[in-house]
Amino acid sequence: ITSTNGQNQSCRFLSDHDKLVFPYAKMVLSGLMVQDNPQRILIVGLGGGTLVHTYSTLFPDAEIIIAEIDEAVVSVAAEYFDFVQNDKIKVETVDARVYVKRAALRKEQFDLVILDAFNGEYIPEHLMTAEFLEEVKALLPADGMVVANTFSTSRLYSAESVTYQKVFGEFFSIRQFGTGNRVIVAALQPLPDRATLDERARTIRERLDRFDMDLRDYPQYMNTSADWD
Repeated sequence: ITSTNGQNQSCRFLSDHDKLVFPYAKMVLSGLMVQDNPQRILIVGLGGGTLVHTYSTLFPDAEIIIAEIDEAVVSVAAEYFDFVQNDKIKVETVDARVYVKRAALRKEQFDLVILDAFNGEYIPEHLMTAEFLEEVKALLPADGMVVANTFSTSRLYSAESVTYQKVFGEFFSIRQFGTGNRVIVAALQPLPDRATLDERARTIRERLDRFDMDLRDYPQYMNTSADWD
């Protein structure tokens, strides 16, 4: 999937649907070192359904809800990326801000919330506010986690970072040389130290081989120090 400004939004290898193309998807998966067994997952933004496929493959018994505002994206994912809804995977065609607010009123909880919404330029502004992140936080159980795909080159980098810090406190900022992405991993539980990350990476590594990813490479990219103004 390519947006109107020429940016690639989703991609997969025709010869191997498990193998991840974009580095950011692997950066998102590195959050498994913080929480490795989500059974209820909310994904904001469908794209081609790459993350849905990956998490449903890893956790076949997990319930995955996708909040996707654009019906055309759902159609493209189904036609070209073999995206299929079933009793475990369901799309809600609605603005994510509305979905999150209504889910909170229903007292729903998600072990993992992945924020991966883009409007062709950047993240929609109403999905970047402290108020929205507080609403997302309210959906998390005590060991819940949020993983957000953002840009490392955005002029909003500092403001975005301070906003996450205000809502969640300390978080992992994952940046990998050669990519324009920055993935944020925030959790309600204390974040693991480097030694724990290394140990969990060794333990979980084999589960991710099919996605062409060596998790042991990723603790070095996970940083909690403030690199913003």
